[in-house]
Parts: sequence; C-alpha cells; structure tokens
Amino acid sequence: MQPLADMIRPTNLEDFIGQHQLVNQNGPIFKMIETNNIFSHIYWGPPASGKTTLAKIIANTTEALFVQLSAVTDGKSNLMKIISSAKENSLFQKMTILFIDEIHRWNKAQQDTLLPFVEDGTIILIGATTENPSFTINNSLLSRTRVFVLQKPTNQEVQKAIDRGLKKINRQMSTKSQKYLAKLSDGDIRFGLNTLEILNSLGDFSIKNIDIAAQKSLNYDRDGEEHYNIISAVHKSLRSSNATAGVYWVCRMLNAGEDPLYIARRLLRFASEDIGNANPNALLLANQVYEAIQKVGMPEAEIFLVQLAQFLADSPKDNSAYVAQKLAHLDIQKHATLPVPLHFRNAPTKLMKDLNYGKNYQYDHDLVSKKSTQNCLPLELKNSNYFPKKDSQN
Repeated sequence: MQPLADMIRPTNLEDFIGQHQLVNQNGPIFKMIETNNIFSHIYWGPPASGKTTLAKIIANTTEALFVQLSAVTDGKSNLMKIISSAKENSLFQKMTILFIDEIHRWNKAQQDTLLPFVEDGTIILIGATTENPSFTINNSLLSRTRVFVLQKPTNQEVQKAIDRGLKKINRQMSTKSQKYLAKLSDGDIRFGLNTLEILNSLGDFSIKNIDIAAQKSLNYDRDGEEHYNIISAVHKSLRSSNATAGVYWVCRMLNAGEDPLYIARRLLRFASEDIGNANPNALLLANQVYEAIQKVGMPEAEIFLVQLAQFLADSPKDNSAYVAQKLAHLDIQKHATLPVPLHFRNAPTKLMKDLNYGKNYQYDHDLVSKKSTQNCLPLELKNSNYFPKKDSQN
C-alpha cells in the first residue's frame, strides 16, 4: 500500500510546503525552473524537509528523466548503467536528472566517479544529505555543484501537511489534536503523516491515541527513540570499560544502516568527555578513524569503529574536563559577564595605565618557580577550582 506521505507528495512548487527562501518567486529553485536552467546541486537539510520532493518537482516541471539512487544500497555499477542511458537520452535532447539520496554515504572514490559526467552535463546531479557537505562531500564535487540549505519545517508547516493528509483520507481532526501532532513531529513532516496513518487505523484522533501512534512510529524510525537508546548504550558500555558490549552496540547500529561517520563523531566526543587526559591518544585515534572512514567508506570502515570501540573501552577514564566545562557554564549563567581583573588587562595607553590597568601583574617567567599565585579569575570567582582532584594530587 502506498504510504500517505507519498500519496500527497506535491508535484509542483505551488503545492510545496516550506522552504520559502528557495521556492518563492525570487528564490533560486523557482528561478531555476522558470528559466529552465537546471544545474547540479545538493540539498542539505534535516529528514523530511522536502529534499526528494523538490528534486521530483524539478524533473516533473522540466519533463526531464528522473532517476533515483540510494547511496546506502546502490554503487558504481548501477551508476554506470544510468550514465550509459543518460548519454543516449542526450542524443534526443532529453535531460537526465540523477537524484542520489544520502549522498554523504558514498566514499571519495564513488563520488569521484560522478565528476566527468557532472562536468560535461551528461547528468544533472541532485544530491540529498543530512550531513554538512563541507565535511562529507569531496571538494572537487562541491566545486561543480551548488549547495542549498533546507530549514527544519515549522510546526505550522507540518500542520498544513497533516491537514492535507486528513483531506486525502477524508477524515477530520480537532485543531488541538492537529497542533499536538505537529508539535510532536518536531519538524518531520513524514513522521507526522506516518503517525496520522496509524491514527486512522486506531479509530479516533484523541491526544491519547496520538501518543500511542507516535510511539509506534518511533519504534520503526532510525532517527527516533531506539536510535538514541542504542547510541546511549554504546556510550555507557564504553564508560563501563566493557569492550564486548560497546562493539555489539556499534555493530547493531551499523547493521541497521546507521551512518558510520555519525558513530565516529560520537566516539570522538566520548574520547574527550570520558577519557580526556587519562589517555590523550584516545582522541587522536578517534580523529584518525573518522578521517579513515571518509576515505574508505562502508563496509570496510566497520573494522575501524570496532577497533576504536575496543581501545576506548580499555582506556583509563577521566571526565575532569567534562566536569570543568559544566562548572564553568554554571558560573557564567550565575554571574553573567564579570569584569576581567585590572592586573590582567593590557594598558596600551596612558589613560589605561592611570586607571591601574595591568598594575601588579606578575610575569610568571620572571619568577624562580615559574608559577605565580596571582588571582586569574574575576573577584567573585576568586576561590573557584574546577579541578580539585588534580590539585590534591600535586
């Protein structure tokens, strides 16, 4: 059965919801279609913000051949078949739009395969990514495309999509329930419509049923609750120095199709937050693994993450930097903008010297001990110490 989100997918810009900065009469997507000057570009935005829909609207409006690849499941062989077909189409002045969903999942070599065909216009490439293109897309490919940033849909825009869905299934929902479902969707139009489908089967659109339907949707949403439960299990297993559990949860995420770079970023954070200076090499290795994944991609990159997870689990733990960060922010929130002590201020002018800027400052290198005892904090925080354990060991 065709999903509701696909049934009501807009086929023209007039019906498209959101992204006004791109599709209004002065927007670049509108102008591109109006002038029939279609060029290769990449959409960067959150899930269900309209990336696929915009690509299909462009193809539909310009009567171009639309071909879609998934960077998760499709590789170079499928791409070359499309390129061969596109070359034949060009002989008949038929434009081929190649839409690659989750293009950030393709490694450098796979992305490089696109370059000559984007360069000579054999295909018009439209890529979609939820990741920052400057980190995940080759510079050579970025230079041949333009990046359009899609914003997270507002609650009002999600509600508008829900209203269309209700009309499609010929049902009515109270304004209160519509607003509640829109807010719960948190900018994810697809989530809202999928939840509406489940609601329809439950009989009524009460707040209670919305919560039930939303929970069912989350269980099947890789970006939902279970996703965060498992990444939490990764962190807590490594924090408990349980390498087996850490590797199990990492492999669970990869097996479900998780982006390996997402896991690598979280492990980068873990290396600093939970290990810190107890083993500074943890952060270095985590960064190297992140870069290696960018070069190699899946499935080869899985072993890099397994190796890293084992290393992080076996490393000594120290969260003092994390604790210090929290304490510093608490002081900032409590005291706002406290002034810098006068003796720490530079005094490049006579007036500033007359105001005692820099007076009694101790230049530590001039001291025999090379370490002064002067106050380095605002007076209100004079006795603060974010690293008490470290000081007690000295």
